[in-house]
Amino acid sequence: MSINRTTALTEHLRRRILDGEIAVGEKLPSEAQLITEHKVSRTVVREALGRLQIAGLIRTRRGAGSFALTPPAEHRHDAPPPPHTPEERATLIEYRMALECEAAALAARRRSPAQLENLRAALEAFARGADHPATAVEQDFMFHREIAAASGNPHLLSAVEQLGPSMIAMPRPRLETTHDDASLPQAEHQAVLDAVAESDPTAASAAMRSHLSASRRRVLAD
Repeated sequence: MSINRTTALTEHLRRRILDGEIAVGEKLPSEAQLITEHKVSRTVVREALGRLQIAGLIRTRRGAGSFALTPPAEHRHDAPPPPHTPEERATLIEYRMALECEAAALAARRRSPAQLENLRAALEAFARGADHPATAVEQDFMFHREIAAASGNPHLLSAVEQLGPSMIAMPRPRLETTHDDASLPQAEHQAVLDAVAESDPTAASAAMRSHLSASRRRVLAD
């Protein structure tokens, strides 16, 4: 019986995450809330959360609880609420386009050799974590943060850091079958990196705009 209850609770939470009802970076209900709402034991709740963590759909922070895909940055308590609907995610991407295209152009002009290596390391980590959604979100965000850092503009970096990992739009297909769907954003990131490496600000801005435009299309098609 407990096995069936564990499976049922796991699937219930999984559907809420996949449907965007619990957004990237948003905290899941507490153990006590899940116990009361679903009339299950603490063991069932912990086993369900453990399954979701193994599947890469949640991260658990000791003393803080469990979060969909990735917890928010600890030092940012004033970050805007994460987007839930495809339309809200698309609006966030529009803001990111205004912000990150210029960051990419500046990074192509100003990046240091060390910052270029940081970008390469972030892209490699993203590729390695493609089959684990929580890791993919974190590394996807890290790549964009490194672009902002390489821009040399502290205001651009602060804006990206304030958004945090919840700015990453993870369409449902990437949550369900990340292997094939992750290849597209990887290639788009590579195009941005190549332009930054070649110190070509026009190409870097265009590559970032192309990547974020594609992300917006994927989100609205979700």
